[in-house]
Amino acid sequence: MRPVEIPGPLGRRYSPGLRLRVQRLLWPVARLLADLLPRLFDLTLAVLLLVLLSPLLAVRALASLAQTHRVLDCDERIGRLRRRFRRLRFAGQGPLRGLAVWLNVLRGDMAVVGPRPLTEGEAVAVPVPDQVRFATRPGLVSPFGLRSRIGIAHVDESALDRDFVYGQSLTGDLGLAARSVVTGVLGGGAAERPAPALLNFFGIPVVNTTMAEAVDWVVVAACDPAESAGGPRQMAFVNPDCLNIAWGRAAYRRVLQQADRVLPDGIGIHIGCRMRGQMLRENVNGTDMFPLLCEAASAAGRSLYLLGARPGIAAAAAENMQRRFPDLTIVGVRDGYFEAADEPAVIDAINASGADILLVAFGAPRQDLWIAANAERLTVRVAFGVGGLFDFYSGRIPRAPVWLRELGLEWAYRLLQEPGRMWRRYVIGNPLFLFRVWRQMLAPERFALPAEAGAAPAPADAPARREMS
Repeated sequence: MRPVEIPGPLGRRYSPGLRLRVQRLLWPVARLLADLLPRLFDLTLAVLLLVLLSPLLAVRALASLAQTHRVLDCDERIGRLRRRFRRLRFAGQGPLRGLAVWLNVLRGDMAVVGPRPLTEGEAVAVPVPDQVRFATRPGLVSPFGLRSRIGIAHVDESALDRDFVYGQSLTGDLGLAARSVVTGVLGGGAAERPAPALLNFFGIPVVNTTMAEAVDWVVVAACDPAESAGGPRQMAFVNPDCLNIAWGRAAYRRVLQQADRVLPDGIGIHIGCRMRGQMLRENVNGTDMFPLLCEAASAAGRSLYLLGARPGIAAAAAENMQRRFPDLTIVGVRDGYFEAADEPAVIDAINASGADILLVAFGAPRQDLWIAANAERLTVRVAFGVGGLFDFYSGRIPRAPVWLRELGLEWAYRLLQEPGRMWRRYVIGNPLFLFRVWRQMLAPERFALPAEAGAAPAPADAPARREMS
């Protein structure tokens, strides 16, 4: 049988066998280039920075010598192929200590982008499936470190490093490095700022916690048989839009003040904390929490009820999550389109399901007001509002790409998706929120937490309006 001919360059034709031999010959060259290009990028950037910053480095070296009689300090880290290396920094106190680490990049100990360099103890603890992270050089910028700065490092670091190594490319490294510059501006210096256990926004206590701790709190509360006796434990998420609403609505503000736990959601809270010289530990939002909660609830044998959104949306979200977590128990779903006269039947259905955790997707502030108003009639152990979460996990609305979330720009993606509905919340609401944070900084005594002052005062510019009860 005659071989099939395949068109080649310049009009020539090659047989499949010849093309396969050419590919086999070129494969080692392609692999070599894939290894050399990132190293060439690292080396070029390190040389340029060290040359451009040489006057500053010289001054910093003389300051270190004057303070400690030595120029450099070092600590041992585990690098590529588990080789030990000494990560450098300038000795003594003062700025620019970390610039010496570019010497590690020059020497080849580290790369600009890569997994975080680990101590010996951390390296030993890396799970076997994730040890592929040691196939590449550790980086000044790491995927986990980037997400930590913006408060969305909710995935295990080892798994994130593994995915990074398998998908690493020069263009990916360049993108990660560029995003680190932006997140460095947004979250820079976070380690030096205090991280109080409670954040005070407009007299509302917001728990400054991590995603893992928040998920644990929900599951522990859902496992306690005593919790449902006096109504469910109420949790709420607040973003700048929620806090703007609470500024002018006393009923909503009281619900948030009396909730068992209020959690910070969104880059706006992060920026507000930075304005006040505080560190936000993590962006604990409901969208990122949902799959983590489903996983934890399935492991603990706790059940969920999904209430809200358009007809069919909650059911689709439940089906997708049960496919992802086969042991997850979702005992009921119900859309949010019902009349006031149907409310008792809806509550009866929730109670009859025996659900431990109730997720309500009515949008803020309605969802939080509804939970508080019906707390005495509900027998679930934990209840909280989740906004548009079901839309994302049903597949109705796509979520922002990861790289946009790493830049803190998920809100911009939502604005582009639904400009007619979202423009007021983001274009007007975000600057208004930051202005009100500034006002609170000028007169903090007027915004004392309820535990400190008995009740939070109504803000001065709160409009007179009829409140929802």
